[in-house]
Amino acid sequence: MTFRVSRVAALAAPLMMLALPAFADDAPAKIDSGDTAWMLTSTALVLMMTIPGLALFYAGMVRKKNILATMMQSFTIVCLVTIVWMVAGYSLAFTNGGLYVGDLSRLFLNGIAENWDKPFTLGAGTDAAAAQTIPESVYMMYQMTFAIITPALIAGAFADRMKFSAMIVFIVLWSLIVYSPVAHWVWAPTGWLGAGVYGLPGAADFAGGTVVHINAGIAGLVCCLVMGKRVGYPTENMSPYNVGYALIGAALLWVGWFGFNAGSAVAANGRAGFAMMATQIATAAAALAWMFAEWIAKGKPSVLGAVSGAVAGLVAITPASGFVLPGPALIIGIAAGVICYWAATSLKHMLGYDDSLDAFGVHGVGGIVGALLTGVFAYGPLSATDTAADGVYIGGLAQFESQVVAVLATLIWSGVVTFIILKVVDLIIGLRVTEEQEREGLDEVLHGERLG
Repeated sequence: MTFRVSRVAALAAPLMMLALPAFADDAPAKIDSGDTAWMLTSTALVLMMTIPGLALFYAGMVRKKNILATMMQSFTIVCLVTIVWMVAGYSLAFTNGGLYVGDLSRLFLNGIAENWDKPFTLGAGTDAAAAQTIPESVYMMYQMTFAIITPALIAGAFADRMKFSAMIVFIVLWSLIVYSPVAHWVWAPTGWLGAGVYGLPGAADFAGGTVVHINAGIAGLVCCLVMGKRVGYPTENMSPYNVGYALIGAALLWVGWFGFNAGSAVAANGRAGFAMMATQIATAAAALAWMFAEWIAKGKPSVLGAVSGAVAGLVAITPASGFVLPGPALIIGIAAGVICYWAATSLKHMLGYDDSLDAFGVHGVGGIVGALLTGVFAYGPLSATDTAADGVYIGGLAQFESQVVAVLATLIWSGVVTFIILKVVDLIIGLRVTEEQEREGLDEVLHGERLG
């Protein structure tokens, strides 16, 4: 979310060097009230994405007997990750530390109040220091909302079958061991992927294609594989109980995503404007692409298909949103709609896994599409970054190669560590409810309540 400068040797005459707009080494003397107001608003918008946005979106796609339990997962994750982020998550992600993880200098947010009324510098004391125009408390809160929604997305994969106690332990461990390190790799000035590896430029992830969506998507797939299919899948009817909930939830996600993407400029500026514009275009294009693909394949365009396409577009444009012009945003949206539709239908059936609410099909696959296409389109005349003060571009072949490295690193780390965490939790308290409990419904079994 914070821009850093990375440069690459030219690969050919048309290919320009990578450079993310740089902040000065020294923080400005005063907080910018306009930037701070925008970031406070963006923080609230991103929090709204989880509650009530994701809570409604996921709840609308499960059966009636699991609606309250599904909403409870999103609500509880907000509470859990808030405390985890305050205790250690923020410090592990955004303090200097080393290449792979931060240090513990902000444990329990120690020291964050010392300069509460002054702007702060991310990575202070390093060559890649990034001066902000907002107080650290606001930056920490904004990043907290990202840390919240990422594990909440995983819940869509194990919906209908995970114990509530197991979910609590899994989310706490996953947030600390998986999310915080990946956020450090990509967004902290000292992170190895953000700084670039193997002579490549730093990974371009404007708002979370790798850190949020690929990270959550592959974790969701691992959850599906480890826990197995829902009882009765795919022979029994598992139609969504209330598609209207899902539509309202998706609409809240769409609106909240402007805080997610445009807020990632960390300022009320032109970059935020480009990110907002690209987000709207790609989302609309993806919704239409999924809708028409489904219309052609099944004879009718479904409401759930249209809203799923919109979410796929939001996911795919996330890493590119501050880097691309309207034309490429349109292409990314169309690609996401078609490819994610295929992943959520054909690929899932071909491979036989039970991704309850298509967390991998939409977020994992959509995140991969967006991360790779960022390397394709954030280049030269297609790029929104050619207005940078130093007149250089992000993108080119080297950038695409860097995106591939970032995607693979995220897939491997999140996939392997998620598998280990799940096995440990299963060994200690068990992951899954019994078949009888699953048939009865998680609302009654886990929470002693029913909807209506």
